[in-house]
Amino acid sequence: MTSPDQSTITMFGADWCRDCIRTKAQLDGLGIAYTYIDLVVQPDAAEVAREISGRTNIPVVVYPDASHHVEPSNADVEAKLRELSLI
Repeated sequence: MTSPDQSTITMFGADWCRDCIRTKAQLDGLGIAYTYIDLVVQPDAAEVAREISGRTNIPVVVYPDASHHVEPSNADVEAKLRELSLI
């Protein structure tokens, strides 16, 4: 099973998920380094994402401060990245 790396951002998602595609594009566009866990390729990692978030919704974005977002808006992600001084 894959656990989030505490030193970086980890995103659990799937290529069929529009919110995942949007959040991934946002992180890529901002030049943010992150670990992407593709739940299609690693279906057992969905359990890890559920344990983190308490939900089955994706994407789950886990930040270096151990906080997380589930299905975040671009504004939510940007605000958190600013709070962590990553942008």
